[in-house]
Amino acid sequence: MTLAPETTDLKVQLKLTDSWFTVCDLNVLLPGRGVAALLPDGRQVALFRDRAGSLYAIDNRDPFSGAAVLSRGLLGSLQGRPFVASPLLKQRFDLESGQCLDDESVRIATYEVRTS
Repeated sequence: MTLAPETTDLKVQLKLTDSWFTVCDLNVLLPGRGVAALLPDGRQVALFRDRAGSLYAIDNRDPFSGAAVLSRGLLGSLQGRPFVASPLLKQRFDLESGQCLDDESVRIATYEVRTS
């Protein structure tokens, strides 16, 4: 999803099992930076907004270290695929599929995200 510059009070929502969950205001997400949020079931999600305005949501837990740090990772792209690199061990995770680009046996959860 690509968005225009903030001129409204849009909310960022994630699709959970059977409903949409409001996470934060869109203006909290700065382009190129991540934000962590707590979900109702106690899991953490990492939200990102790239410089083009696209929104992404993935599990915040780094599967290699077990630490909840992916929201602090660096955004980049590889062959047109947006990714976040873990700030600890530097493994890269595709923001659309959750696939680890450095170890094909590892994948993290992704979430459908929208504004409303």
